[in-house]
Amino acid sequence: MTNNLFNKKTVVLIGIIFAAALTRLIPHYPNFTAIGAVALFGGAYFDKKYLSFVVPFAALFITDLILGLHSTMWAVYLSFALIVVIGFNLRKQNKPLNIGVSAVVASVLFFLITNFAVWLSSPMYPPTTAGLVESYVAAIPFFNYTLFGNLFYVGVVFGIFELAKLKFPSLVKA
Repeated sequence: MTNNLFNKKTVVLIGIIFAAALTRLIPHYPNFTAIGAVALFGGAYFDKKYLSFVVPFAALFITDLILGLHSTMWAVYLSFALIVVIGFNLRKQNKPLNIGVSAVVASVLFFLITNFAVWLSSPMYPPTTAGLVESYVAAIPFFNYTLFGNLFYVGVVFGIFELAKLKFPSLVKA
C-alpha cells in the first residue's frame, strides 16, 4: 500500500463516487439515486477513514448546491454519516449478502432519520406521536424507492469496482 493520497485506487474510487452522485441530477423516481450506495461504498473502500467521509460528502454537497438546499438537510447529512460508518463494517466482510443487508439497514436508517426531521420541522404534522406515525406512513412510498435505489446502485458501484480490480490488479494493492 502506498502513502500517496492520490494513488490509482483512490482516483478510481473518487471517479466512481462522483459519477454515481450524478444520478441525483438526472430524471429519477423520488429517492431512487446512488447517494446511499455512495456512502456505503466510501466507507467500505477508502483506506483513509477521513476520505470515506470527505469524498462522498463532497459529492453530496455539490449535487445539493445544484438541486437546492432545504431545512432538513441536517438529517440527510446525519444519515449519510451513519451510512458511511455502516460501510466501515464492510471492510473485512465485503460479501454480497453483507453488502445487501447494509443497503437495507442504510435505507431504514435514512427513512427513520429524515422523516423524523420532516415531522419535527413541518407544520404538516402535529407534534404528537400520532403526527410522527402519520409522517412515517405518508413516507412509505418514498422508502420503497430509497430501498430499491440503494440495492440497485450498491450492486452497480460495488460491482464496478470489483470488476475493475479483476481487470487492473494494481487496484487491489494500491
